[in-house]
Amino acid sequence: MDEEKRTFELEKQRQLDKEREAISKKAAEEQSEKDKYKFAELEKKLSDTTKALEDANRKATQGSQQLQGEVQELDLEHALHEAIPTDVIEPIGKGVLGADIRQTVKTQRGNTCGTILWESKRTKAWSDGWITKLKEDRLRDKANAAAIVSEVVPEEVKSGMGLKDGVWICSPKLVVPLALLLHKAIEDAARQKFVSDRRQTDAERIYAVVTSHEFVAQVESMMETYNEMLGQIERERVAFEKFWKLRESQVKHLKSGVSGIMGELQGAAGPAFPPVKSLELDGA
Repeated sequence: MDEEKRTFELEKQRQLDKEREAISKKAAEEQSEKDKYKFAELEKKLSDTTKALEDANRKATQGSQQLQGEVQELDLEHALHEAIPTDVIEPIGKGVLGADIRQTVKTQRGNTCGTILWESKRTKAWSDGWITKLKEDRLRDKANAAAIVSEVVPEEVKSGMGLKDGVWICSPKLVVPLALLLHKAIEDAARQKFVSDRRQTDAERIYAVVTSHEFVAQVESMMETYNEMLGQIERERVAFEKFWKLRESQVKHLKSGVSGIMGELQGAAGPAFPPVKSLELDGA
């Protein structure tokens, strides 16, 4: 009985150990599953946080670059005001097609001579696309000159100021010298044109008139009227010729009939019949 008791107790202990091991294994598996989900959640939170930080950093960088560009644009506007107070310096609003600043060149008396378009750039790399865009703006605005102010300049403008593809380029520190040069060039050109216009001879003024679009339009209008009148005359001439031919045929027919009758009467009456002068031959 003691032996059976010990055997029974050992068997029970083995079963308990086996169940305890199974319970422990199951608990470990459940814990491992929970840990896996927790780890995935932590990874997701870390990824979301990293993305949010990157977005915030990008927005901050963009905002900083935009702010720096606006500050440089304001500096450019202020520098132009200070350098040439007689000119009108006006910023072109955001979202409006065109350059950043329009400078209207004026004389000391306030006479307008022309305009200059300014584009302000503050980036880490140069782009030739800026030139193409500004040339389109200059053509649309009918401006006399266009200039780009940039800290980074192309290889052709190593000195900090120069002309490329018809557009002036300069670094921020050379804005004032370039503005003064362009102002003087536009003002001199306007003054020369004014003096030339005042010195025109009568022949030159007549030539200017006859080569103007208004004169050409007037001549074209007169020629159209002339062609209409000529066409009307031609139509009337054709109509009258038709009428004249009909009358001429009728008159010839009448004359032929009269001549026939007079011939018969003269033949019957003989020499006693008086001649009709209009029916006789000349000199007969």
